[in-house]
Amino acid sequence: MVLGRLVHYGVDALLVSTVLAGVKRNTGFSPDIDRIATEPTVKSVAEKYLGAGEIVYDSVTGLVVNSGWFKRGERR
Repeated sequence: MVLGRLVHYGVDALLVSTVLAGVKRNTGFSPDIDRIATEPTVKSVAEKYLGAGEIVYDSVTGLVVNSGWFKRGERR
């Protein structure tokens, strides 16, 4: 029961990090880590957390680009 809950929270945190990575790639806006954390350890954890989201975002983007199930739409 506890392990399932921990996995669920971990996946949720990774999804939030992935959304933040998508926002960064599409708009250029990203969280200000210096403002979030002043302690070096917390800053390092925040950078790794956001980096994990970027890895997932890159992986999903690569999968979509190379898949036959998706096509590029018109930009509005």
